[in-house]
Amino acid sequence: MKTANKIPQLLKQHGPQTSQQLAQLLDMTSMAARKHLLKLQQEGLVADEHVAEAVGRPKQYWTLTEQGQQMFPQRYGALSLQLIEGVTEVFGAEGLNALIKRREQQSMALYQAALAPLDDIGDKLNALAQCRTEEGYMATVYRQGEDWWLVEMHCPICEAAKVCQGFCQSELECFQALFKGLATVTRDEYLLDGAARCSYRVSPLL
Repeated sequence: MKTANKIPQLLKQHGPQTSQQLAQLLDMTSMAARKHLLKLQQEGLVADEHVAEAVGRPKQYWTLTEQGQQMFPQRYGALSLQLIEGVTEVFGAEGLNALIKRREQQSMALYQAALAPLDDIGDKLNALAQCRTEEGYMATVYRQGEDWWLVEMHCPICEAAKVCQGFCQSELECFQALFKGLATVTRDEYLLDGAARCSYRVSPLL
């Protein structure tokens, strides 16, 4: 993969980064990384922001622009949005809710098949993350203390979710059902609230 393509991928996976941080990830000099960043900035794919640190001078962080976000797959384009609006117009909110519920059931069946053979919460979460990544969510899992975190750096249904946040609520309820009796699942970060990602906290039951 070319460096010009790697940088947006890294910014999507890791969030805002300095040129020094990107240089380490790319195994190149900071000057070389900055050169690539400036080119991407000219193309409108990345933007920089100076962030004040507790000590020392503000640091320059790089993030993806809205145009840069479009480099990643969106499963719901204009046609899908029109269909969602059409369902609402023809069948009302009840019809749209039925559509969302059907999607939830299909996802639930897929996830249950992947998680069923596993006993450990961490193993189950990693299997779920793999399913979600295959669907375009760029999901990862990590543990902090007693809790686990499912982090999704990309939302392939973001445009649809902006029109109907019932999709987001449905996904949360799906995760909660998957870990019922094992752990509580809460959404900690939310893309539509301005966060850089969606993250879910999974707290094992004592």
